[in-house]
Amino acid sequence: MKDNQLENTIITLHDRGWPVRGLSREFGISRGRIRRIIASNRYKRETGMDHVQAKTKISSKLDAYKEHIAELLEQHVDPPITNQRILELIREKGYQGGKTILGDYLATIRRKNAKQPVYCVETSPGDMGSHDWSEYYVCFSETGEKQKVVFFSFILNYCRRQYIEVALDKTQLTLFKCLINTFTYLEGVPRRIKSDNQKPCVDRREFGKPVFNARFLDFATHYHFTPLSITPGKPIENLKIERPFYYLEKSFLNGRSFFNRDDLKSQLTDWLRDINDRRVHRTTKQTPFDLYKQEYPYLQPLPAKHYDTSVTGYRIVNNESCIEWSGYFYAVPPGYMHKSCLVRETGDRVMIYADNGSEIAGHPLAAKGSTDKYIGRDDKKNNPSPLPPIKEIISRVESMGPVMGEYIAELKKHKPNSVRHHLLRVLSLRATYQKQDILTAVARGLKYKVYESGAIENFLSVNAEKKNEITLLQKNLSFNDHQRER
Repeated sequence: MKDNQLENTIITLHDRGWPVRGLSREFGISRGRIRRIIASNRYKRETGMDHVQAKTKISSKLDAYKEHIAELLEQHVDPPITNQRILELIREKGYQGGKTILGDYLATIRRKNAKQPVYCVETSPGDMGSHDWSEYYVCFSETGEKQKVVFFSFILNYCRRQYIEVALDKTQLTLFKCLINTFTYLEGVPRRIKSDNQKPCVDRREFGKPVFNARFLDFATHYHFTPLSITPGKPIENLKIERPFYYLEKSFLNGRSFFNRDDLKSQLTDWLRDINDRRVHRTTKQTPFDLYKQEYPYLQPLPAKHYDTSVTGYRIVNNESCIEWSGYFYAVPPGYMHKSCLVRETGDRVMIYADNGSEIAGHPLAAKGSTDKYIGRDDKKNNPSPLPPIKEIISRVESMGPVMGEYIAELKKHKPNSVRHHLLRVLSLRATYQKQDILTAVARGLKYKVYESGAIENFLSVNAEKKNEITLLQKNLSFNDHQRER
């Protein structure tokens, strides 16, 4: 390591007449080093440049075998010969060196250490967008356990405005729904959209070019964008979407707590609008939203109708005049028994069609986890429901307190297919918990936008005291006291 102070002292003392031998004894360094310091200083004073000493080439045990290694590399190209096999072959010819020196040499001639520079290609407004998936394990305080969460991300390459959504999976149907939500959020579509070689987009590659999935191409045609994909093994080609995930980790997922998935989605929406859109981007030196206002006029308009992402399939009407769909049985008019009908699931409804394309039945999609397996069967009209009327249930729940009216309204908005189920379950909690504890739990659920009755019950089981436990405890104490008296 260069010591500027030492070199200054040696040069000044040598100018005053100190010999090299004396300087060597004085500072405890070799005479050769003293001479190099003096020679380097003289060269720099005369030429204005630092003196560069030529490195002495040291012979290696590998030198005698380099020609043979070159022949092996040229002979075995596809597949390339491994380092281990080269080591075995040159040892047969007398090589006595180690494996490390061979590996270092092969790394240089195979050019594995030579990295390609990363260029961030800027595109014009409205020209390109990119999308990708990323998975994280997030701890939810509702259960205290970590769960895998799939994030979908889309970014406009010019303005860097981003849309992120929590997705159920990585299927093509989910991708279409996420992209539709993206276009709605951005109020437009870029002319080109790039992704990696994920299966929902690319079937295979031929002659180095992607063969896009037929339905994905149909989706792209509907929205008038050209699909693109990156070269396999080169994620830096989609760097503008890869890098923002790092910002999601550091700015959103780090240092935050989430009650459940609904709370995560709510906080994500706020973070996108209040933080991600408003930060000054380090490359553009502007906020993504300010640049988005400049890019917006260049985006393509949305179509009058979005792409049909409904799930369809053919089913045979069974002996009960029902078709089975996703584990539930949907009623069909008796005249279609044993016929094949087209089933279409879209949004929150299931529609059934005859051969001529006319709709013969339509039902609300069965609520997830519902115990009632038959939807819309005629025989239910003749049988009185064992459940109390919904108006009676709502009246009883509203009588518990003012906050329940707000809870019922939110439940109708977010859980329209299971309002009766959740209200009955909340009402049943009155038998176990104090009314004030239930109102506190419901108010907390409204605060965090959690409307499931199960979540309210879980909160009560942890934070409230059961009425039954107190009663039973008192009875047991009285019984024990009676036993002692006897």
